Amino acid sequence: MGFWRRFAAIDNVVAIKMAPFNRYRTLDVIRGVVEAGAEARVTLYTGNDDHIVLDLVSPFVVRRGGEDITVRIEGGLLGHWSVWTRAAVLLLQRIHAARACGAIDDALLSLDSRVTDCNAALFDVAHGFAGCIAGCHEVLRRQGLFEGIWCLDPAEGLSPGQADELTRVHAAHPELHDDDFVREHLARWLG
Repeated sequence: MGFWRRFAAIDNVVAIKMAPFNRYRTLDVIRGVVEAGAEARVTLYTGNDDHIVLDLVSPFVVRRGGEDITVRIEGGLLGHWSVWTRAAVLLLQRIHAARACGAIDDALLSLDSRVTDCNAALFDVAHGFAGCIAGCHEVLRRQGLFEGIWCLDPAEGLSPGQADELTRVHAAHPELHDDDFVREHLARWLG
């Protein structure tokens, strides 16, 4: 945490992406920013693909000098948001609107596990992230944006069962993908 306090105290630091996939380490960053008195200057972004929604809806409260300081994560820099991007933008807008009026409800909170389910298939969590790039490419291929799922490493590809997982989450969570939006604009984008 001392590192994050010193880092946040640097005047030129304006944002931090937190992606430790570890709640304790995420809290270390937040505490460091608050202890540096930088919470108004440093914008926090989540990269915790396993808790995207929860990171974005949660107020993080840190005590500094007898005062409770509330900090929010404002957005995300997430591999998962490299696909189904329109749905991600709409989700972020929904989260910001709900936070603004204090309307965080069970329907919104339940999206955390649903988004995580999608991310697990995209990033191939079952195989230690071996197919993470290929998984994103496969979604883009299915949408017609890519011709194939080629990666720089020719040995890299989808893991066994990953295509089936992508099909499953696509069917299970239609509100989290943007196929209709892509289909509507595809000819113009590729033209």
